[in-house]
Amino acid sequence: MDNQPASARNTGSTLLGGVSGLIRNTVGLLMSRVELAAVELAEIRANAGRLVVLTIVGAIVAWFAVAYWSALIVYLSWPSLGWKILLIMALVATVAVIAIFLYIRSMVSQGLFSMPATMEELRNDRDALSQ
Repeated sequence: MDNQPASARNTGSTLLGGVSGLIRNTVGLLMSRVELAAVELAEIRANAGRLVVLTIVGAIVAWFAVAYWSALIVYLSWPSLGWKILLIMALVATVAVIAIFLYIRSMVSQGLFSMPATMEELRNDRDALSQ
């Protein structure tokens, strides 16, 4: 038989068991982070798709609305205001464009296109590994 005490034989198998358990846990942790990132990327893709569709539809509708309203307002106001109506219309269009830009910027600043849960888990992992 073996001349080693039972505790020495168990230490080798315990060490290998511990290392294999650590590797399994690390792979499991990595897989859960990848799955979380995939879920959040799917949400971001859906939000980005909605934003693109809404932007395109909004732009088309806005062009038609601006064209028809501008033509009507210019036609009705030309006898009394003359060229000044064109200046007024340009100012109104500029204010509308600024409002749309601010709305889009607020959507981006709300974090609709970020991955907060994934980033938090990665920070937690980094902090745990650095201790």
